[in-house]
Amino acid sequence: MARDRSHPPSAACLSESMRDLGYSLETAIADLIDNSISAGADTIDIICDVSGEHPVMVILDNGRGMTEDELLDAMRHGTGNPRQHRSPKDLGRFGLGLKTASFSQCRSLTVVSTRDGTVCGAEWNLDRIDAADDWILSILDDADIHGLPYVERLGARGTAVIWRELDRLMEDEAGDRRDEIVNEKLEAVGRHLSLVFHRFLSGEIKGHARISLTVNGRPITAFDPFCRKNPATQVLPEEIVRIGEAEVRLQPYVLPHHSRLSASEYDYYQDRSDFISNQGGYVYRNGRLMAWGDWFRLVPKGEATKLARVQIDFPNSLDEAWTIDIKKSRARPPHGVRERLRQIINRITARSVTVHRGRGQKLFQESQAPFWERYADHGGIRFAINEQHPLIASLGTRLSSEDVDLLRVLLDSIAASLPVEMIYSDYSTHPREINQRAVDESQTLERLKSLRKVLYGDGPGDPNAFLQIVRSTHLFDGQIELAEKFISETFA
Repeated sequence: MARDRSHPPSAACLSESMRDLGYSLETAIADLIDNSISAGADTIDIICDVSGEHPVMVILDNGRGMTEDELLDAMRHGTGNPRQHRSPKDLGRFGLGLKTASFSQCRSLTVVSTRDGTVCGAEWNLDRIDAADDWILSILDDADIHGLPYVERLGARGTAVIWRELDRLMEDEAGDRRDEIVNEKLEAVGRHLSLVFHRFLSGEIKGHARISLTVNGRPITAFDPFCRKNPATQVLPEEIVRIGEAEVRLQPYVLPHHSRLSASEYDYYQDRSDFISNQGGYVYRNGRLMAWGDWFRLVPKGEATKLARVQIDFPNSLDEAWTIDIKKSRARPPHGVRERLRQIINRITARSVTVHRGRGQKLFQESQAPFWERYADHGGIRFAINEQHPLIASLGTRLSSEDVDLLRVLLDSIAASLPVEMIYSDYSTHPREINQRAVDESQTLERLKSLRKVLYGDGPGDPNAFLQIVRSTHLFDGQIELAEKFISETFA
């Protein structure tokens, strides 16, 4: 018969191994902010002070605070069974986030909390755990607590999480290089938090107060990945999938084409990492963004569908069905959600394709003879110059049959050598920097005169048809008023 034996892991080995679960600075801080929000905090301040001899990172909140018993429970590794029922407002799961997130960035974790004027504190130190190979937790007295940095900022209630011995923050650099590294990381923290907690920062989560969040005194503003304030954003009908007694809500959006964004909007969104290319599902658990930019292998990512987004909301009662990981950075939809998402993806992406190719569709509406034509044939897509365009057709009537053949070879060569990869690369990363238009007024007038000469010679011509041809070339985009003035003066 088998015999039982208690066989606990080595505290020294396990504590060091837990440092490398894959947290970045921004995901680690986000994990701590989850605790603050779950504790009812509406003001959270992140302080990073590397100016002194002992650099420190502090996360302060005005949540409900903890008693000493509650603090000791929070400092234990694995404070709750993830299968147990939790408050619908709870953003945690495993009871590991405070410790694993902190140890990923520092070797000394101190937590001080106050409730109704009573202060308590406790500290984990990895060096002490290593030396004793045991889980030795230090319980702080009043003198210890008052000697800690920034705890004086705690009010009648709230919690301070203090990271010291920040062995991974500065990457063994010093001086200006150290400050540059820290500033870059804090900038990444701000961008990450503005996205992950954007619905809390904007006050749109029912049952939660609007939160105020700062990094070294700089307020973090909400970053809406769906661009909902822009009237050109398309909001499609919401879908609801029921799993047991819980609901999963799927809200599709199609973002505006970059040409419909104001200069300030475009710069704002482009400054956030890969805003344009982060198509796909945005998965929210209790209003907190968990994962984004993924179609869950239901459809490949593509340039034409990059404006499609789906906001997916689920409650924490479905954590196991979504296979949420410790870092809260991975979420896989359960079968029922995947099937419904599969059904609506074609509708969403079709709208995105329409917006993304909007200029091409507009071109066909404005002119019956576009300069470029798109063909889907022989299992592929190709682009060719339209030889029936009035400008080309008119030029052909002035040439000999031999020269017409040479012109056709030239046009076919231009179409065949279209640098699709280069255009794709430049347009997908910097669409507003693509500019094919002339900006010199005198040059524009000369081109208009030449175009009129080619089409009509010295004849009267049709001003409406000429304007349509002018638009079809896109050579005069942004200067249509000048073209209209030219037409009114020369076709009178």
